[in-house]
Amino acid sequence: MKGTNMKNLIKLRKALLVLLIILGGTLYSKGQQDPMFTQYIFNLQTINPAYAGSWQSIGFLALSRYQWVGFTGKPSTQTFSFQTPLRTQNVGIGLDFVIDKLGPERRTMINLDYSYRIKVTENTDLRFGLKGGFTNYSNDLRVLTPFPGGVSDPALMGVIDNKFVTNIGVGLFLSSPKYYLSLSIPRLVQNKIDENTGQFTKMSEVRQYYFVGGIMFKLSDKIKFKPVYMTKAAVGSPFQYDVAANFLLLEKFWIGGMYRSGDALGLTAQWIINTTYSRLRIGYTTDFTLTELKHYHQGVHEIMISYEFAFTKRKFTSPRYF
Repeated sequence: MKGTNMKNLIKLRKALLVLLIILGGTLYSKGQQDPMFTQYIFNLQTINPAYAGSWQSIGFLALSRYQWVGFTGKPSTQTFSFQTPLRTQNVGIGLDFVIDKLGPERRTMINLDYSYRIKVTENTDLRFGLKGGFTNYSNDLRVLTPFPGGVSDPALMGVIDNKFVTNIGVGLFLSSPKYYLSLSIPRLVQNKIDENTGQFTKMSEVRQYYFVGGIMFKLSDKIKFKPVYMTKAAVGSPFQYDVAANFLLLEKFWIGGMYRSGDALGLTAQWIINTTYSRLRIGYTTDFTLTELKHYHQGVHEIMISYEFAFTKRKFTSPRYF
């Protein structure tokens, strides 16, 4: 047993070293934030391919986020993901599909995910993940109008029409029944997209770094407490972190709150419907903006639905917290 554990620890160190080498070569990236989610813990596959297969069941997830409702051209994001383990249970595969809109700007991202599991201990798994796919980007700047009295710049009134760029991402996911740690770079390739007339360049894909962690505490037979922490950063963009506190009641209802640095507070509720071979989750989140924008819009809303069923009719023997 000791020999097996030592081999697993060596594999863990090698995997961490590979990711650190990749991180070390990307310290000068600049760019904007990727789409954000408040219910990110149940949507990690979009940012970490190593999460694919971690449910140990065949699963689907759909999430829609509508930000700054009431604004013309408000940000909105729709995601769909699928994941399943293969028969060996050590390999997981998945698909994630994201449509992100902001005014005339539209990004459609499609990626395939692959993960491989290493047993670190009897109850602890390490998954190493790879992501690969493409982004379709379009932006018709002609629909923009200057502020009253402003003057349009003809050089910036061009069109970026259905440009395709490729993507590769990596990640690590360490988990046990009581805690998890996630480290990932969902986009390694820095893509630049030229406007059709060649007058300017719009950078669409940049490197973003994510670290997420959570732990579960049993307060009583009917109540569990799960604090969660996320950081996301890119050189040239503001460092951002989220802190959330969630309570699980009777293994059926999640309620909790979230703080996003310099941006918002959020409230989350989720209902879990369990059967012997399947699990349905329905979640809703609303964010309360802390900036001056709070006076001009009608809130931020996020809806999530996920469904999973046991792999090869294997019963669910315990709840899944992450």
